[in-house]
Amino acid sequence: FLRNPERNFGIFMNADRLELEGDEVRLIGRWFRSEEETVLSTGRYSPDLDSFTLMIRGRTYDFDRVGDDPASEYFARGRDPEAYRYLAPPALADSWEVGTLADVGMSLEPLREMVETEIDPPARSVHALYVHGVLIARHGKLVFEDYFHGFHRGRSHDTRSASKSATSFLVGAAIQAGEIAGTDLPVYETIGGDRFGAGLEPLARRVTLEHLLTMSSGLDCDDRDPDSPGNEDRLQSQSENPDWYDYTLGLDMIRAPGERAVYCSAGSNLVGNVLAAASGERLEDLFHRLVASPLDIDRYHLYLQPPGEPYMGGGIHWMPRDFLKLGQVILDGGAWNGRRILSEEFAARSISDLYELRERGYGYLWWTIDVPFRDRSVEVFFAGGNGGQVVMGVPELELLVSFFAGNYSDRVMFRIQEELVPEYVLRAIVEE
Repeated sequence: FLRNPERNFGIFMNADRLELEGDEVRLIGRWFRSEEETVLSTGRYSPDLDSFTLMIRGRTYDFDRVGDDPASEYFARGRDPEAYRYLAPPALADSWEVGTLADVGMSLEPLREMVETEIDPPARSVHALYVHGVLIARHGKLVFEDYFHGFHRGRSHDTRSASKSATSFLVGAAIQAGEIAGTDLPVYETIGGDRFGAGLEPLARRVTLEHLLTMSSGLDCDDRDPDSPGNEDRLQSQSENPDWYDYTLGLDMIRAPGERAVYCSAGSNLVGNVLAAASGERLEDLFHRLVASPLDIDRYHLYLQPPGEPYMGGGIHWMPRDFLKLGQVILDGGAWNGRRILSEEFAARSISDLYELRERGYGYLWWTIDVPFRDRSVEVFFAGGNGGQVVMGVPELELLVSFFAGNYSDRVMFRIQEELVPEYVLRAIVEE
């Protein structure tokens, strides 16, 4: 199967095995949601080069054998990894205070077990866990940082929809800086003034920034419904209107604002339009001034819409240590190293159970769940993105955990917050 850090063709093809007959190579599996096994792709094997080709989705890919290279990025820590050896994170010019696991009352053994039993084993299936990085901070100190499959702290990672939480963060920072008055800004009026005129339907006039932050706008926008015109895939694949803001503003209202939450990436992206219109500042400049600069973030990569504005529905590439800072600010009530970034009220509301969405709590573009810890459960907030991009905070334990992974569109990604965090990371806590 074909697996790479940014996409996961294998899961959609449900690839299972390769077969060779003569010099013909056949990739066998079951297409997504199909029960019937079939030939997914064919190609040719070259015995002289010990390599083969496959045609996948209209492109030809060349495959060479991994061979005896012990450092191949196919493996998490090499072909035959030694027993896991812990190294405390180094102090860098990124303003993270660092320490050791012992400094914050945590044990190495459960984390070593996690690496050796969950991360190290070579993939035998397209559904194997594919972790790229793990970071842990406690009591404000970064105490665990490790990377796998060739990733490292100097390599940025796509965070997919986990970056929606950064959109919320930017709103809170803009309020704190006095750039906007609050979350009750009317969306259509703020963006267009009189542009929409008397023809704007009454429900649309009631949509506020708060509704966009909580996925409760009422717009015909549902990422889980392929027939919804506001579905993220339809938004980004349509070519009739390259202005994604305008496309979203033109969606019908199918329920009253605030009635219920429906996952809508286009609505999260529209937050950026509201912020730029209300502040009078370009969105990328606002993001740098209010988020990146105060958090000592030097390198990041904004995903752009066709006209050039940053897309605020996800997809920002962050350096791993920097992305973790967003969770630390929320955990610390809106401050970073004593500097006020968000108000305490906004930080708290961001991770409150304002709505139920996908059987989880939802605040301002942050999720909430309960996870087991010893003989009880603890409340957790998290930013989550496709593939296994997670920043999880446990306020009761002053704990912050981040995973980066490549299990795109595969339910195995949920093992991170449902199993790896409670069974290994929380078990590593020896002092509450």
